[in-house]
Amino acid sequence: MKVRVKALVVSGNGVNCERETAEACSIAGADTVEVVPLWDLIAGERSLSDFDLLVLPGGFLDGDDLGAAQATANRIRHSRIGGSGPRLLEAIERFVHEGKLVFGVCNGFQLLVKLGLLPWPTFERRVSLTFNTSGRFEARWVTLTVDAASPCIFTRGLEELELPVRHGEGRLLLDGPETGQAILEGHLAPLRYADPDTRAPTDRYPANPNGSWHQAAGLCDPSGRIFGLMPHPEAFLHRTNHPRWTRTTLPEEGLGVALFRNAVDHLRMWA
Repeated sequence: MKVRVKALVVSGNGVNCERETAEACSIAGADTVEVVPLWDLIAGERSLSDFDLLVLPGGFLDGDDLGAAQATANRIRHSRIGGSGPRLLEAIERFVHEGKLVFGVCNGFQLLVKLGLLPWPTFERRVSLTFNTSGRFEARWVTLTVDAASPCIFTRGLEELELPVRHGEGRLLLDGPETGQAILEGHLAPLRYADPDTRAPTDRYPANPNGSWHQAAGLCDPSGRIFGLMPHPEAFLHRTNHPRWTRTTLPEEGLGVALFRNAVDHLRMWA
């Protein structure tokens, strides 16, 4: 019997990429894709336990008040489901412990970091995403190289990607060198900004649009089941999304779909 995969895309509070993200889940083969406002989860009207894949899309949560995704992180930590039930953060913790997948894109990645789910799901904040070294919002396409040794489920089988970034706070910073060493030893930075000509990781602007530590464009946890990245895979679902689609030969399906398909395939295999 075919295992059904159910994806939840969270909306509301400044999220603005939920429709494209839901479409990405559908193209990738998810059997059920629902867009659910954050407030419905807090009210207890919908439950995380009904889903296998939790996707936190891009946008500007709470207008980036207190820093990107910080206000929403505080809300998730302290809001009780239905007003008197367990905290929403506890429901997310249970979701993770059940072996399900969590995927954060841009603002969703910032939320995962602020909640302390990345690079380790200890709910203790060890890294942050802050203002780009350029001092401005960056909207451009970037080349990404993939660490084949990473445990990341979402990047399996991929060698490189080309995706757009759209952020003002994408620079990854760490709380100390020990954290950096542990990330490197665990291969928890599966994507790095690369020079589009040499395909080598680079700190040079604009190939590296934000000045991130170790040129990291994303992080995963040691299980590979929690993954966040700053570039937008949901913005490259078809060849016509690419800025050079009229000047070069591209597959019909955009490379961004591969990250979502890896997630769906994993859930179908291991459910």
